[in-house]
Amino acid sequence: MEVILAGYNVDLEILKELARGKKRKTVLTPETIAAAYARISRSPDSPANLRKTARKEVEKARKSNRNIIFEMGHHSIAEHAVFNFDIVGISRLAVETLEGFRLNSYTEKSQRYVTLENNFVIPEEIRESPFLNDFVNILSLQNQYYQELLPKLKDYFLKRQAEFIATQPKIPFNAENYAKEDARYITALATQSQLGATINARNLELMLRRFASDNLAEIRELGAKLFALTEKIAPSIVLFCQANEYDQKTYPELTQKVKKILGEENSLIPSDDVQLVYYTPDADNILIACLLYHTSNLPFNKCLKKAQKLMLYQKKEILKTANQYLKYYDAVLREFECINLTYDLIVSASCFAQLKRHRMATIIKKPYDPGLGVTIPKSIIEIGEKEKFNEIIHRTEDLYDKISKKSPPVAQYVLTNAHQRRVLLSLNARELYHISRLREDKTAQWDIRNKTKKMVEAAKHFMPLTLMFAGGKDAFPNIYREIFGKA
Repeated sequence: MEVILAGYNVDLEILKELARGKKRKTVLTPETIAAAYARISRSPDSPANLRKTARKEVEKARKSNRNIIFEMGHHSIAEHAVFNFDIVGISRLAVETLEGFRLNSYTEKSQRYVTLENNFVIPEEIRESPFLNDFVNILSLQNQYYQELLPKLKDYFLKRQAEFIATQPKIPFNAENYAKEDARYITALATQSQLGATINARNLELMLRRFASDNLAEIRELGAKLFALTEKIAPSIVLFCQANEYDQKTYPELTQKVKKILGEENSLIPSDDVQLVYYTPDADNILIACLLYHTSNLPFNKCLKKAQKLMLYQKKEILKTANQYLKYYDAVLREFECINLTYDLIVSASCFAQLKRHRMATIIKKPYDPGLGVTIPKSIIEIGEKEKFNEIIHRTEDLYDKISKKSPPVAQYVLTNAHQRRVLLSLNARELYHISRLREDKTAQWDIRNKTKKMVEAAKHFMPLTLMFAGGKDAFPNIYREIFGKA
């Protein structure tokens, strides 16, 4: 694992002085900006002058930051300090933990576009266990099979799209990328990845505290490296980073308490991998009422009563007016955020890798569970590789079972992108629109496209007006034309 501090924000005036070649003892830190902005609320001085003062008195600025955070509890000032990190050689499993922090930005190496080599993380817990040789052997087998699948799948997609390629020569078709997309389902969560991350100091501190309390050594190591790179640069705003009982003990003790109350119950696999388990009652009328509320001087209760009395065509006219200038790249109005939905999903690791990027939602994930089965790409079945694919899956699960008896969290490293987990996804209708536009589009990966389509269809049954404009980017022109009768 390698973590590099790629950059952080520094007062522009300092950068200008350095660019002019001015020689002075300069402390390069984002803390001066945080300190200056913290003083805006209580000082009549201009932000520029406050920054100038902070630049001249860095230690005083740091003391001010500590006082404001410790004594006043205004931790938000740390959000003005931003760090950029190169993170290389961590596992896909660790990436899931890292990207679980929503208020940051991440760009990750895609297994859809980059050919995987035989590069995987060997967790510290495995290196110090009797499972080391078995672990290396099964991951090497998975990667060898990945390489065997690539040319077969590439040939499959070329033949399948032969007519399209012949009749649409100007439209690019990359069969190799389609092959990578499906072959990766046999590779493990231990596969190495890399990403760029942009994190403000407040979220970094939370991340470091959670990482220090994590039950995987790889996550604890990642946290230690991030802290080592930032502790001297911003000591006044990255403060509460130690492991703590709240993060270490809450879920384990809650799990034991639930078992004591409910007893051991076998988990049933639902017949549907997408279940809409909650939605805002009377959603269409609530949405109409929100739009009436914003555009009239009536209180919400009266708006709701009026919405419920409107004729269907009147409600449609209101929604058409609200969306008449909508383009496929636009977000629907904020009023859509008042409509909430919760789904109980079963998703593959490959699908979850994409779902987790939609951070304006609540995602409660369970560990990967071989008992839920696996997602096998249709292409792998059609080229006659299902039996061999399943053979490797079975060997993978045999090792998982052995490791799991000692450490269930560590055992997940060996599982593949095909393995599945349960996820509780709670989001508002505005975010569902965003997911629909991106993930129902024809260019989206098939696994999450299928899942998103089911999610939207399930919701439309209960809120057809709210979601009347939902659909992928490619479908948007037709949706718009059907509703308005024009492009």
